[in-house]
Amino acid sequence: LAAAALVRPARDGGVVLLVGDAAERPTQALVRWDPAGMAARELAERAELHLPPAARVAELTGTREVVAAVLARVDLPAGGDILGPVPLPEPLSPGAVAVQETLDPPVRALVRVPVAHGAALARSLAAALAVRSARREGGSLRVRLDPEEML
Repeated sequence: LAAAALVRPARDGGVVLLVGDAAERPTQALVRWDPAGMAARELAERAELHLPPAARVAELTGTREVVAAVLARVDLPAGGDILGPVPLPEPLSPGAVAVQETLDPPVRALVRVPVAHGAALARSLAAALAVRSARREGGSLRVRLDPEEML
């Protein structure tokens, strides 16, 4: 839409050409020139599914044992829920496959809370990670709040 806004008006010969395999919703928003309507529909769907930006999400990635131990320490705020853990997709590179066969397969869990409880979730995760660090527990763990690919 930003590029289309720079095109001169149609009465002056301006043309916007959409090339490639475009998703239906953005294409219709461009044809109707209705970005606000598209954004409102997208936000409503994300609110229904409890996904960012309508909710706060923490992603925990590591071995099943490590992820489960941290999740057990998390004081889940009101209205929160945990999805997973579920196995991660297989790595693409042959070297990564060889390494993964010698290790416990990684899993991912998502913790979702209402936006109003995002700070409480962050504090609870920080406390759980502090306990893990103080006990010098082994295994690797990756924690991300509102991962970019979910936005």
